[in-house]
Amino acid sequence: MRLPADELERRLTEFQLVESTDGQLVGAIGIQIVRQHARLHSEAYADLSLADAARELFWERIQVIASHHGVFRLWTQEKSPFWSRCGFRIVITESLVQLPEEWKQLEGKWYSLQLKNEEIITAAFEKHLAGFMDSGKKQAARVSEKARTLNTIVIIVCFGIFLSCIAILIYIVTHRR
Repeated sequence: MRLPADELERRLTEFQLVESTDGQLVGAIGIQIVRQHARLHSEAYADLSLADAARELFWERIQVIASHHGVFRLWTQEKSPFWSRCGFRIVITESLVQLPEEWKQLEGKWYSLQLKNEEIITAAFEKHLAGFMDSGKKQAARVSEKARTLNTIVIIVCFGIFLSCIAILIYIVTHRR
């Protein structure tokens, strides 16, 4: 496939492979994950007639990986019609704002598929986080109030012990004879 082997060797763990039943390599695809984005790259097939069958298997695996990593959006520069059938759409210039900085220097057309609505999830998370923070503040206020009450009790007890010691000392000094 004339891919840059030297560059891809460092990123070997990004690749998913498909083997035939007799153990022969059918195809490979790279999946690079950056924050909540994943990029499909460097597709390669031993026999291009088996590419779409391999892509079906890749697609199943990509969805599982994306789910496990909390990926919101998939990106690719692969031009196969298969990816269009999976829902990938060409990205217009304005939408490239969402493309992670790490990939912006790569030349070519981008195709993207939104898996989850980032805005809705972020808003729900922020709402949940605000509730959690409010709950934490209330709990901290309760603990602080209990600590102040305990501190007051300890001071009163210590003051009582101090007065008792003074009284005993005065009694001993006055009745020493």
